[in-house]
Amino acid sequence: MMVTRKRQPKRVKTRGELRTEATREALLKAARELFAVKGLDLTTIDDITERADVGKGTFYYHFKNKNGLLTELIRNMLQDLKSAIDASCEGVSDLEQFLDLLIGVHISFFSKRWEDFVLFFQGRADLTLQEGYEGIDTSFIDYLEHIANRLDVVIKYHLGKNALTRIACAVAGFVSGYYSFAIIASEENELEDTLRPVRKALVAGLTRFIKEAMPSEGSTVRW
Repeated sequence: MMVTRKRQPKRVKTRGELRTEATREALLKAARELFAVKGLDLTTIDDITERADVGKGTFYYHFKNKNGLLTELIRNMLQDLKSAIDASCEGVSDLEQFLDLLIGVHISFFSKRWEDFVLFFQGRADLTLQEGYEGIDTSFIDYLEHIANRLDVVIKYHLGKNALTRIACAVAGFVSGYYSFAIIASEENELEDTLRPVRKALVAGLTRFIKEAMPSEGSTVRW
């Protein structure tokens, strides 16, 4: 005899809980906007609380420090980016098509989210500094590993973690470097045209790098 379990009704959040969530989101939104204008270092907690129109004590109720807020912003942004990559690249088995789509996803994602691009750009740069923001490296490493794992599936031949990570870094570097220049030098509707030649060259170069990294004999891999 089958026993049908009743679904538990979804608990309705209290006004207090909704207010707390709204305050946290206001702090994140304010910080995201300020980081894009003033940068990670120059933005202070006082700046953030003033923009969010809350007291300093409220900030510390939600976050231990500015680093904790920044870490959450970057983690959320990169999680959205990974989801966008999965949605666009799912089922793609052709290497060149996959690489082109991968770059295209980044361009499309950040073209609608300028503040997040600044976080991406500044966050990647911070990874190279001695005195950086503790914790953000975990999210970026996870993001690069996500790209490497998807590449591994498409390539169908294990290149090794170092090679796959180099390719993932090349994509991230292209986006944070050339995209930042192109978006300043070009009108929004011309951005795709500006990026297309270099994007094409990068895809061709990465494809060649991958094929040359594979054994020349005995391989049954098909692109």
